[in-house]
Amino acid sequence: MDFEQLYNTYYMQIYSFVMTLARDSDCAEEITQKTFFKALSTDKKYRGDASEFTWLCAIAKNLFNDELKRQARHSGSESESVSDVSIETAFEDEESTFRIHQALHNLEEPYKEVFQLRVFGELSFQKIGLLFSKTENWARVTYHRARLKIQERMDIK
Repeated sequence: MDFEQLYNTYYMQIYSFVMTLARDSDCAEEITQKTFFKALSTDKKYRGDASEFTWLCAIAKNLFNDELKRQARHSGSESESVSDVSIETAFEDEESTFRIHQALHNLEEPYKEVFQLRVFGELSFQKIGLLFSKTENWARVTYHRARLKIQERMDIK
């Protein structure tokens, strides 16, 4: 695995993923950097059980949760991690993260790409429509259909 290629390929997606969790650009930048450092330096190398993106998201999520715990210890209060149980923020543990990415992996196009661009790439519906040479409304409908398909496959309502 070429680390530079991995970094260049997934940096913005991982940053966007962490940004949806942290909602703070400085924190997201720091956790994203730590994610790639850990991926490079860890004893547990990528085994190929899931996609590289899923592996990096799991590392990022764990680092984010560690940061929340650290902040809670320093502030003396319980920190609420992710309260919204929507499909975009249901990354509560490694198993649910894997299930979401598995459902996403098996999703047919264009639903898969539209969902990833919206959730991980944080692109507007207008920009997604432009990428596909379609309308903003097409992007909205496709995204919501993708969400429904993922929810059906995971039995989340």
